[in-house]
Amino acid sequence: MLAQRTRLIATSGTANARAAAATAAAGGKQIIDLTSGEIWADLAPAIRDGAIAAINRGENRYTDTIGLTKLRFKVAQALSSRTEIEWTADEVAITAGAKQALFDAAMVLLNPGDEVIVPSPYWTTFPAQVLLAGGKPVFVDSHDSGFVPRVQAIAAAITPATRAIIINTPNNPTGAVYDRSTLAGIAELAMARDLWVIYDECYAAFTYPPHEHSHILRVAPQMRNRTIVVNAFSKQLAMTGWRIGYLAGPAAVIKAAKALQSHTTSNPNVIAQHAVIAHLENSDGTYERALHARLVTARRLGLEILQSLDKVAAPRAEGGFYFYLDLAPLLQGGQSAEHPRDADDVVAALLAAGVAAVSGTAFGDPYGLRVSYGAPIEHLESGLRRLVDVLNAWQ
Repeated sequence: MLAQRTRLIATSGTANARAAAATAAAGGKQIIDLTSGEIWADLAPAIRDGAIAAINRGENRYTDTIGLTKLRFKVAQALSSRTEIEWTADEVAITAGAKQALFDAAMVLLNPGDEVIVPSPYWTTFPAQVLLAGGKPVFVDSHDSGFVPRVQAIAAAITPATRAIIINTPNNPTGAVYDRSTLAGIAELAMARDLWVIYDECYAAFTYPPHEHSHILRVAPQMRNRTIVVNAFSKQLAMTGWRIGYLAGPAAVIKAAKALQSHTTSNPNVIAQHAVIAHLENSDGTYERALHARLVTARRLGLEILQSLDKVAAPRAEGGFYFYLDLAPLLQGGQSAEHPRDADDVVAALLAAGVAAVSGTAFGDPYGLRVSYGAPIEHLESGLRRLVDVLNAWQ
């Protein structure tokens, strides 16, 4: 009855985890929800005030399909500063969150049968959107290299059908930050093999010393005409529900994305666009610094608690706001029938103990566990202590 493409995808694993937590809570169970890919924080004052002002001005009409020219210009300015390469508004499309930016990129770049290199563990949406565009995701495992794929492994996965490589740094779910050497190696591969790079930097605002976010176009400016940049205001301004992201790349790509968007969502939310413009014009960075400081505190506390795990190493947590645990030493060591066999079993046991986390199976990793430290810090502390108790109880 349904179209064949519906067989290619399932509901996002992270969305399923959030739904499981909500269902348990609705049933009367006290749940500490550490699943969410967002920071629990109040809006930036300039965002709130900008939205209210836009409403009071009656800003309720269509904008350009790919967003207000003023907002695209400001994004282009910011990109020019970060990459040290000049960008114009014609090279930027405002989208309904980063997911739409990624979908636009997949749909305008991929032909049926094209292969896309996706480092694993991966954010669940990457392979799903490749499949929707008729492509084939090709996974390159990064477990044995600190969750940053080896350039040699990527090179070995390239075939004549390869069209693009997806880079996500800081990485969701692992928190890994790609180093300059890796980015340079990937760029060299892309140039030699005539490949696109889809560069998702949605967590760029959150890295922790000694790690720094390096933009691939700062490392390899020669990649300018074969790099698609995907980003969003959702994480850096704690406004995930507002759905404002952007796609940046060669003008021909943006023109194609505009045509596609005109038949899918049309323009992004007009009030959200004006709110972001107000923030960019009026903020002095205080909000962003406070948000980052809060995550630094949460990360420090979380790492201290997770040091108490017996058989599981504390996570690296180089960037973003996730702890990603490699449960393989724990899962592979148990012999009893009650011992968990994969991350799904661990997530079920944690939920029974009142803590919700995301199984690595959502990210192509049966031994991984993602825990968000974007939650309120008091919830985080209680949740992680319960998590340690549950995992340490298994021998």
